[in-house]
Amino acid sequence: MTSLACDKVSNFLQQCTYKQLKQIHALIITTSLDKLSDVRLRFLRRSTEFGGMDYSNLIFAQMGGPLNRETALWNAMIRGYAYNGPRENCLKMFDEMSLRSIKPNNFTYPYVLNSCSQMGLFGVGRKVHGGIIKSGFGWAFSVGNALFDFYVKMVEFMEIGLSKNESLNDVRKVFDEMREKTVELGNKMIGQYANEGDAKNARVVFDEMPERDIVSWNTIILAYTKVGDVAAASELFERAPNKNVVTWTTMLGAYAATGDLKTARKVFDEMPDKNVVSWNCMMSSYNRIGEFMLALDLFDRMQSENVRPDSYTFAAALMACSNTSNLESGRHVHSLIRDWPKLDIIVGTALVEMYANCGDIDKAFTTFIKIRHKDVFCYNVVIKGLAIHGKAKDAIKIFHLMQKIRLKPNEHTYSSALFACNHGGLVNEGREIFKALERSSSAGPKLGDYCSMIDLLCKNDLLEEALSLAGDMQVEPDIAVWGVLLRGCQNRGDLKLAESIIRKAVELKSDEAGVHVLLSNIHASMGQWSDAHQVRKWMDEIGIWKRTGCSSIV
Repeated sequence: MTSLACDKVSNFLQQCTYKQLKQIHALIITTSLDKLSDVRLRFLRRSTEFGGMDYSNLIFAQMGGPLNRETALWNAMIRGYAYNGPRENCLKMFDEMSLRSIKPNNFTYPYVLNSCSQMGLFGVGRKVHGGIIKSGFGWAFSVGNALFDFYVKMVEFMEIGLSKNESLNDVRKVFDEMREKTVELGNKMIGQYANEGDAKNARVVFDEMPERDIVSWNTIILAYTKVGDVAAASELFERAPNKNVVTWTTMLGAYAATGDLKTARKVFDEMPDKNVVSWNCMMSSYNRIGEFMLALDLFDRMQSENVRPDSYTFAAALMACSNTSNLESGRHVHSLIRDWPKLDIIVGTALVEMYANCGDIDKAFTTFIKIRHKDVFCYNVVIKGLAIHGKAKDAIKIFHLMQKIRLKPNEHTYSSALFACNHGGLVNEGREIFKALERSSSAGPKLGDYCSMIDLLCKNDLLEEALSLAGDMQVEPDIAVWGVLLRGCQNRGDLKLAESIIRKAVELKSDEAGVHVLLSNIHASMGQWSDAHQVRKWMDEIGIWKRTGCSSIV
């Protein structure tokens, strides 16, 4: 009778709601089924599966709480905290077990290791590993698998360097020590080496696998693809006993990554089956080498073959339209995107950029407004687009809006904002943005930022301030910087200052030919042909002249 009742309760527990769970709780107590360890365990375990731990804590306390020495009940609570949180309590309970001399088992360790990795407590996890070695539970597949996943997470967490390599070695050590190595586990190990660009060790694991599946072949091909060894990837591709769309697409990507688009297209055309990733890979490859019309042709072919595009497809097609200023095709692509404001931000940003580059800045701006969740890249695109189309003040308003909503600008944001100030003659705003850039970036302004700010000052006859900024540059000026300074001198008609700038440029050995040609051009523009000729003659005499194919036009 007791066994039958126990089975019935277990069946009820598997399907019960949270409300029914409490009713079952009352039934268990009134029928004394709570005296049975199996019922207690199943009930406590089920109570942790509703997203919270308050009720489970109450039940555990009624079962004796910390005084209870049943490892299985402690495991149920540890499991509950690992899934529901707070994970700190999972580790606290694990420590409490040790203090009360309650021995963990192969069901305890996986949840503890998972909590350590999720919380980034890798030092604690290593200590747990030490306990596993002492307890002898390393033989258990569930524990070995948990250790493997723990060290994989550790590799992902670590930055590039010695620590990351050591962590990958730990993953391999755990893998080698496991008695039972499934194909899935071997594939994970190959994948780890592939992610780290270590095709050599990936191949060792692959060759040692007693059994392989199609994922094994795909992953090792990917490993060679990532290090650019197309020959090895191709050899494995030919040897693979079975190929699926992932195999073919990986090989397609291998050729495309090395710039061999002819072979990549051959692979694409020979694919027995293609998925949207295959199409995206080929389109993106064409975009990368500037073959935008071929990318658009593929997009049109997708439509004719009824292949459903995804966000990356639309982004690739819009990029092609943007770079060819093909507004008509861009509008057509836009018309195919259903409920686009809800789509990936990549699509929204690509739409904004397409309209801006194709000349319809008003549509670009209205599209930008409709995007629900904008990131910094989306803001950068609209700021640059507005600036190019003569809407500098609007661009700066958008820049300030970013600050109001606490979206941190990146270096490209500042560059775009300075570009807007330059094009709109917004000197005060430019100064503020440049100072903000100096404060926000540890690397400081880039050469292009200096050039943009100096150009803005020169255009507004603030030549002395421009010269001061040029003198304080943290990077070496190039011909573009000297060019805008000399143009400022030209606008003011100050040849003496221009000549002093030339001397400074020569001292710094900064494109001597270019700056002298600029000076010659200034003389010529002011009708001083004799002086212009004299500068060029002097360049001939001392052997300074433009390199073939270079231009120094101001």
